Amino acid sequence: MLDNHATRRAEDPWRVFKIMSEFVESFDTLSKLGPAVTIFGSARTNPSDPYYKAAVAIAEGLGRNKIATITGGGPGIMEAANRGASKVKGVPSIGLNIELPFEQKGNRYANLGINFHYFFTRKVSLVKYSLGFVFMPGGFGTLDELFEVVTLVQTQRIPAFPILLYGSTYWEGLLDWVKETLETSRMISPGDLDLLQVKDDPAEIVEAILDFKRVVGVPEQVPAAFR
Repeated sequence: MLDNHATRRAEDPWRVFKIMSEFVESFDTLSKLGPAVTIFGSARTNPSDPYYKAAVAIAEGLGRNKIATITGGGPGIMEAANRGASKVKGVPSIGLNIELPFEQKGNRYANLGINFHYFFTRKVSLVKYSLGFVFMPGGFGTLDELFEVVTLVQTQRIPAFPILLYGSTYWEGLLDWVKETLETSRMISPGDLDLLQVKDDPAEIVEAILDFKRVVGVPEQVPAAFR
């Protein structure tokens, strides 16, 4: 086992090239997109679930306003969002898929897909080219992505893009804990919780994104392949 560990460590410098190739491919592809929003959520949500249906509606609504949808490319909420985006002709439906031994496989509704081996390169790509973030109900992965995005905005590493949580019933326990424990203990500053907006209507999610887009004046740009 020690020999295997030593071998892996010896190979680490060469992994930089694989990491670099994932950044180059994703940056080259996504930099050509127009306005896009990333939708996060559980891979375990089935098509009969109301949250699945809401994700379809949100992505379709964004698409009808010429805003592309980016997801993690897998099943569940990711599939739902790609499915909604794919209903609108000429708008990219992007799936950034991760290689996992279980659960994750690319969904058929992404008309532009990129495969990743490393979570951190994928996470950068999920954030870098979005003008807003929608968080549907999800598990550890979704929470990881939520707090990563909130931290980036809180520390001003990225602009104050809309961070939208869909489903007040699902999120209220977490938000209560953040307010009553983190804010009370001064682990976060007063007002940090205001970075999150909770919505219960897909149309309100779309309108919040459009409001932000109008304020910042994001230019329209649809890749030629999708016109």
